[in-house]
Amino acid sequence: MEARLIELESKVALQDDLLDALNLTVARQQQQIDLLQQQLRVLYQQFRANQPDSDGGSGSLRDEIPPHY
Repeated sequence: MEARLIELESKVALQDDLLDALNLTVARQQQQIDLLQQQLRVLYQQFRANQPDSDGGSGSLRDEIPPHY
């Protein structure tokens, strides 16, 4: 009976260690996800800032006229 109790305590201790390791892994992955989301937002903003205006204004048409005209 005592040997079985010791075995169960050992298993619980190992599971606790495993759970701690998994929690650290999940926390690290969440930090990476947050960083990637932030970088994606910055890239999207840069992409939008570099897009030509789609309102059809005269300024954008003048930019499209070839220089030989």
